[in-house]
Amino acid sequence: MNAKHFLDLAESVIAGEPLDERAQEELTAWPESRAFDLLPGADALREHFFGRRVSLCCITNGKSGRCPEDCRFCAQSSHSRTGVKVYPLLPVDELRQGAAYAARHGIGRYSVVTSGGRLPEQEVARVAGALAGAARPGGPAFCASLGSLEARDFAVLRQAGVTRYHHNLETAESFFPQICTSHSFAQRAATVRAARAAGLEVCSGGLFGLGENDGHVMELARALADLDVDAVPVNFLIPVPGTPLENSLGVTPLRCLKILALLRFMLPEKPILVCGGRAANLRDLHPLVFHAGASGIMTGHYLTAAGRDPEDDLAMIRQLGFFAGP
Repeated sequence: MNAKHFLDLAESVIAGEPLDERAQEELTAWPESRAFDLLPGADALREHFFGRRVSLCCITNGKSGRCPEDCRFCAQSSHSRTGVKVYPLLPVDELRQGAAYAARHGIGRYSVVTSGGRLPEQEVARVAGALAGAARPGGPAFCASLGSLEARDFAVLRQAGVTRYHHNLETAESFFPQICTSHSFAQRAATVRAARAAGLEVCSGGLFGLGENDGHVMELARALADLDVDAVPVNFLIPVPGTPLENSLGVTPLRCLKILALLRFMLPEKPILVCGGRAANLRDLHPLVFHAGASGIMTGHYLTAAGRDPEDDLAMIRQLGFFAGP
């Protein structure tokens, strides 16, 4: 097998033939050292379903730290000692500043993200009011990531103009107990289904570099396909001192590209957005994320780590022959 084999496989997917078990096994087993062989096929799939358009999103860390969950990777978990900033829900005017920032830089989506198992009902209403008041013609679409909410919370967000809810599955169900014990994979999937049932689009993906293998990547991709999520954010671990994964070696640039290609083959029609850890893990190869199948990126800062300046990302997109769009 070589790059031509995987390009032919991509053409079959474009023609409407789903990947059979053998093809999935071939993709999983393909060596990381030859990740570039997967890129022509992944690039063809991205080009067919998304053209040259790259979607951009940005976030505000609306409430930071003291999360009671024990996710082993998270700088905001109260089970770790990371020195992360701790503050309550930001005032309404500060939440709205992120929307203005997105509009100023031509970023298509803006999301408020908060720490904790779920945001209290009254604080959900404050986030909803802030976003409703920040809506402008031609401005960014709004997303929210406020934990494991209930139907009435989703209704409040939707009425305020939030169109998409973010809630990652994080990793494969079979690997999930290795990274979190305070809640289950099933609970996360239930929140995804509840948000969709409330009429919201759902952005749900994972974090890679936790110790999972490529079989886990494919397992997660199948779960996301079964849930029929609307967008797939891809994060790569930035090890944080004070967390149980502080000594992780992270993800090599070639493995990052392979993971993106696997997800593109498995989820050919879904937007795939490269978010946290993009530059830190891909290093000099990070512009290749689009040729590995990504159709969008998160720009600006992440929750507790610095990201890239939007103007630098926009320049990169133009240099690659793409354009930023919704």
